[in-house]
Amino acid sequence: MKPIPLLFAGSLLMTTLSACNSGHDAPANAQHRAEPRAVAAAATPPDAELRPHAVTAPHGAERDDGYYWLRDDKRENPDVLAYLQAENAYADSVLAPLKGVQDRLYDEIVGRIKQDDSSVPYRERGWWYYSRFESGKDYPIHARRQDGDGVDALSIQQANDAGDFAGEQVLLDVNRLAEGKDYYQVGAWEVSQDNRLLAYAEDLNGRRQYTVRFIDLETGQTLPDAVAGVSPNLVWADDNKTLFYVENDPDTLLTKRVKKHVLGTPAGADAQVYEEQDDSFYMGVGRTRDDRFICIVVDSTVSNEMRCAPAADPREFTVLAPRERDVEYDADHLGDRWVIRTNADGATNFKLVTAPTGSTSRADWQDLVAHDEAVFIEDFALFDGFLAVSERSDALERIRLRKFDDSGADGSEEYVKADEPAYSMGLSANPESDSDWLRYGYTSLTTPATTYELNVKTGERRQLKQQPVPGYDPSQYVTERVWAPARDGSTRIPVTLVYRKGFQKDGTAPLLQYGYGSYGMSMDPGFSATSVSLLDRGVVYAIAHIRGGQEMGRKWYEDGKLLNKVNTFTDFIDVTDFLVKEGYAAPDRVAAYGGSAGGLLVGAVANMAPEKYDVILSQVPFVDVATTMLDPSIPLTTNEYDEWGNPEQKEFYDYIVRYSPYDNLEAKAYPAMFVGTGLWDSQVQYWEPAKYIARLRDLNTGERPVVFRTNMEAGHGGKSGRFRRFREQAEMYAFMLDQLGVADTP
Repeated sequence: MKPIPLLFAGSLLMTTLSACNSGHDAPANAQHRAEPRAVAAAATPPDAELRPHAVTAPHGAERDDGYYWLRDDKRENPDVLAYLQAENAYADSVLAPLKGVQDRLYDEIVGRIKQDDSSVPYRERGWWYYSRFESGKDYPIHARRQDGDGVDALSIQQANDAGDFAGEQVLLDVNRLAEGKDYYQVGAWEVSQDNRLLAYAEDLNGRRQYTVRFIDLETGQTLPDAVAGVSPNLVWADDNKTLFYVENDPDTLLTKRVKKHVLGTPAGADAQVYEEQDDSFYMGVGRTRDDRFICIVVDSTVSNEMRCAPAADPREFTVLAPRERDVEYDADHLGDRWVIRTNADGATNFKLVTAPTGSTSRADWQDLVAHDEAVFIEDFALFDGFLAVSERSDALERIRLRKFDDSGADGSEEYVKADEPAYSMGLSANPESDSDWLRYGYTSLTTPATTYELNVKTGERRQLKQQPVPGYDPSQYVTERVWAPARDGSTRIPVTLVYRKGFQKDGTAPLLQYGYGSYGMSMDPGFSATSVSLLDRGVVYAIAHIRGGQEMGRKWYEDGKLLNKVNTFTDFIDVTDFLVKEGYAAPDRVAAYGGSAGGLLVGAVANMAPEKYDVILSQVPFVDVATTMLDPSIPLTTNEYDEWGNPEQKEFYDYIVRYSPYDNLEAKAYPAMFVGTGLWDSQVQYWEPAKYIARLRDLNTGERPVVFRTNMEAGHGGKSGRFRRFREQAEMYAFMLDQLGVADTP
């Protein structure tokens, strides 16, 4: 996987939104700025030793990296571990005065979570599948119920809400599996086609090296088979005894080989089905919509290739269309044709084409949904009677429905309606193609995640579920969409805002501004229970939809990658300037937040405009771009050449060194910072932020506190379990509120 935000879907803050609704009519920002506390002013931060180390590029450029020694691939070096522990101890000391605020934030956040909640059931092969939580427990229970008279999604939800689990079959109780473990995650699970067997992939340290295990669902027994060193991507063949999986390279963790395991045979004897030789490609396996084919998919930043075999006899995999640089495609199959999403033939924003079942060439492709320069096609779902297309325009998502008549020819088109000026909408679980009902998800910064069903024939819409948020009143919050001018004078940057009702644009409020801007990942506005504690304290939250994402189409992404990457950073700064100018925030009360590649963003912004930010929040940050991209042994490096550029080429090296946060630290006053990482992170290795903090402590002339927290038991996504990560988030938010001079209580 590519580096991604610590939390997803534009809701790095927005994970679970809330309210301690006071009912007061005063403006939400009507409070005097409190001076930041001198948190543990006497504490002395660690001082890592400088050890000269030359990092040389093939073209001869050389940089001295005095903290290179902090890299320890095995996580065993006592000097390195001692430094990380010293930073954690320093963080404990600095943050100790904020323990009460942390506890209040945590209690508020957890109080907005319905602890015994369950997901919306979906039907597949005669069973209804769902996940549910039990009160006080960290992990889900994955379960199913058999279809029958009177059994549907709503009746199952009602039974679950009432605590009636009669007739339920538990597939995986992750709480039981996680007992006694510091970290535990089930990355994927799949039921065999005859519904009798379960395969699941588990990770015990957060490094995303999974082990596959098997359960006989008729007896409940765990089978002795185990397959280690794989990615969480599993597909059963129709014989119900053969499992296809993707094996990782043990060092780089790249997805290298597709293998198949036959139950009852040694994993060491598993046959290799396919090996990818090009390290710039990721790999996965899946089934087509109609279950007819198993497909191996390889993806790079600029190219794709699919090879498929009949699921009933998956011995020979045939390429659908040979890979070609700058041609991307992904395909699904239903009936007698492939439907393919592609950017071929200059379709920058992608189009949909069709090809007959036996096609192996682009020459067979015929347009189905034409390319539109103003509309980016993101996804699609095939049904017997209609086609659902997930697309975006003007930085908003929408779903287009194209109906077919009885002969299968194109009929009418319509769009699924939205209710707010800024929102997120996308296709939900739709496993059965013979349905007239389309499931989709809807959310916004004020509307909790909601699942709807729409009958495409009658137009009836019904709400299946809305995320329950105890104590939350959406009428007390306001979301809006504004457009900030970029410094080039022609680009307009979309910004989504949320604040508590009664807020006044008088230039006094604290602001938390989030951004990502990489990989074409769109940060769409989604609801979160965690942010309400901030909104209730008068904080304005803003998502800057900067270039490098794909909110405004493919060109928006192209204008924020490779030799255009600096646009991502200047866009973020320009959004800050606009929001301050328009009165959404006080100029000395702005926090910036980013994770992973968003950590690169806020690290670059801290170097370029430190005076504009009071505090920087950075989680698992990608801050040492040049050194990492020069080392192909590090996971992800080779996959990222078309995102950042290969610094073995001097043009890209010079450009990367120009913005890489670690390389551009200098003697000046920096904002307050909270930087977090996971020791076992396989995507952004812990030593990047560790080196960054060590150098920052040498060069920073300011007096604002810098906190570096290493989770010694976690990877890229932080601690496992639904509650433990909120402890980490509460700690970070308490630090931010203190630095912004925000009141301790709502």
